[in-house]
Amino acid sequence: MSLAEHTALIAEKMVDVSDLNKKVKFELKEVGIIHIDATATPPSVTNDDLDADVTFILSEEHFEELMDGSLNPQMAFMMGKLKIEGDMGLALSLANIFS
Repeated sequence: MSLAEHTALIAEKMVDVSDLNKKVKFELKEVGIIHIDATATPPSVTNDDLDADVTFILSEEHFEELMDGSLNPQMAFMMGKLKIEGDMGLALSLANIFS
């Protein structure tokens, strides 16, 4: 999938999220950035490298596995496939949204 397709997938998943009120960033190694601003209604999803409350750093392959549910977010973190910078509580709460 392309970065544009990944961004569209995230935008689709964020349609029904109205109470997050935070900013989230996915840094896909060697591919690009997906930034979610859920302080806006509806949440905006862009490829801009902006500040976020939590940043997930992972490969494109692992991102796709997280999105299709074949990779558990907690296991990915413990195995070093996913790095998290910022609000760990927010990161844990997002596990349900992105599965």
